[in-house]
Amino acid sequence: MKSVILLLALISICSAACRKDLVRWRSVEKIDIPGSADRLNRIYFIDDTTGFVVGGQRFFNSTILRTDDGGKTWNYHNLNEAPKGLYNITQAPDKTLYAIGFDGKLLRSDDRGLNWSFHQLWYLPYKDIAFFSPQRGLAIGGISFYTGCKTYVNSDGTYAPWDSLVYELNDIEMINEKEGYIAGYGLVMKTEDSGYNWHIQSVENDNFTSIRTYGRYEAWTCGYNGSIFHTTDGGKSWKRMRDGNDFTKRRYRLLDIAFTDRLHGYAVGENGIFLYSDDGGHHWMEFEKFTDDALRCIVAREDGSLLVCGDNAAFYRVVPQPL
Repeated sequence: MKSVILLLALISICSAACRKDLVRWRSVEKIDIPGSADRLNRIYFIDDTTGFVVGGQRFFNSTILRTDDGGKTWNYHNLNEAPKGLYNITQAPDKTLYAIGFDGKLLRSDDRGLNWSFHQLWYLPYKDIAFFSPQRGLAIGGISFYTGCKTYVNSDGTYAPWDSLVYELNDIEMINEKEGYIAGYGLVMKTEDSGYNWHIQSVENDNFTSIRTYGRYEAWTCGYNGSIFHTTDGGKSWKRMRDGNDFTKRRYRLLDIAFTDRLHGYAVGENGIFLYSDDGGHHWMEFEKFTDDALRCIVAREDGSLLVCGDNAAFYRVVPQPL
């Protein structure tokens, strides 16, 4: 009898603790994309007013959304020239835009995304692209955890022979023209010489889906199993902020992470999970769920709102409660 009472007391304590970690929204607004059920993969702003969302269906079509009013309204573009899903978008140092997609579909724009030219790379499952200079970039990708690829790309759409890897590469984030990170299956790598050499970091035991930097020296990465790591010294050392393989912790399938400053951060993932930290990533709280769709990208806006996108045309503007 005593053991039953003790068990009930522990359950009550744990439930109370969990309730304290549930954070409410001030507002949640769904941004409708009429007639679309596309997966939306990445949100990217080039300034305060002009931004893009890229996505589509992997084997059938590419989609680009564009805003010129800071995200209040969006225009929908279906690009027949590249009939495969787009996974990422970036801007080179000369302001040229590039979007990368499945089967090596590369789009380029010299006029802030009003018009796009199509270039075909190797027929590979690319997931991201970054440019070290106006002339030279790197496309990365992979599939099914155990196979990956990287291809150096020129600004005119020509490309070098691709490197085959035994691990999937998911995300590339440049700090400046020389320094940047790649997150992938079981590892994070850093370059300090514009991508000519990549050095494996002391980060392991997860499929790292996203990496984001804050300034030159701080970075956070999250994994599909729910792990989160943080560096404050430019990758010389990393601290595990959350162990996704700890069976005593709730399992989160994380797909993207973002910090607005050194203390306040967000992470999103499958089944509509939306996490928040106000202490640099040491402790994470759940926001009230507003969708069951996978959330694949989160971007913070200057007005304090957050834009998030994901599967089945999931696209939301959310405002956190003041904490």
